[in-house]
Amino acid sequence: MSKKMGLGQGVGLLFCEEKEKYFDCEITKIFPNKHQPRSQFNQQDLEELAQSIREKGVIQPLIVTSNSTENRYELVAGERRLRASKLAGLSHVPVVVIDVDDENSLLELALIENIQRTDLNPIEEAEAYRKLIEKFGYTQDETAKRVGKQRSTITNLLRLLKLPESIQKDISTGLLTEGHGRVLIRLIEEPIKLQEARDEIVRNGLSVRQAEKITKKIAINKPVVKNPLTPATNEISQSLGNALVTQLTNHLNSKVTLHQNGSRGKIEIEYYSTDDLERVFSILLGDK
Repeated sequence: MSKKMGLGQGVGLLFCEEKEKYFDCEITKIFPNKHQPRSQFNQQDLEELAQSIREKGVIQPLIVTSNSTENRYELVAGERRLRASKLAGLSHVPVVVIDVDDENSLLELALIENIQRTDLNPIEEAEAYRKLIEKFGYTQDETAKRVGKQRSTITNLLRLLKLPESIQKDISTGLLTEGHGRVLIRLIEEPIKLQEARDEIVRNGLSVRQAEKITKKIAINKPVVKNPLTPATNEISQSLGNALVTQLTNHLNSKVTLHQNGSRGKIEIEYYSTDDLERVFSILLGDK
């Protein structure tokens, strides 16, 4: 990509470059982008897109970067189209080849292009924003400008990543909406009530407005404390495990994972640099 072009400007300007950079490429020479922010692809949607491609072809070219040493191309944007094209049985697809200077540029471009052009679920989109901020040191304002979104949109999505991993999965799969997630964040400091509210919303199929009402009610009431261990195995219940993980995650400001094996298990705490490791140990040891 020309250095005059901001990464957030989309691919429209790419067609102004040399004609030989647009061509029909063998589909077997294209390999997926290792920085692809999207992790879930709806099979029915892919089948529908594949049928459209069978009838009309690939109207919008894929964006790739060249790996000249292997005569292959790494995908930057268009993984849904690539997957659907394979389902449709195509041997060639239209591509636009762009120049990427280094691995960081590829990561940045892949994140921004996919945010702009792909229907990521809210958690995937939030993770993409977090990567931009952590990897490139962007502020939320700079991130918003890069991807053409309002800063409030970035802020609201990033807040979803404070939720327990189990609830994030509910949002990723569509069991809960982004709106439900924003409502549940109000109980983030009370993990047991948070899990109670989540279960109530899912069990009764509550709308966001109904979820707001039940969340306020749960926030006021004292939680009913149940025996956290099942009598048969002494294993921590899933709801309590989620609550404890959320509590420790918020305390350490790091991702925490609980692995259970009957009455035994282990806790994993992620760190992202040597400085971050020191920070986590400082919290755990009480600055001793």
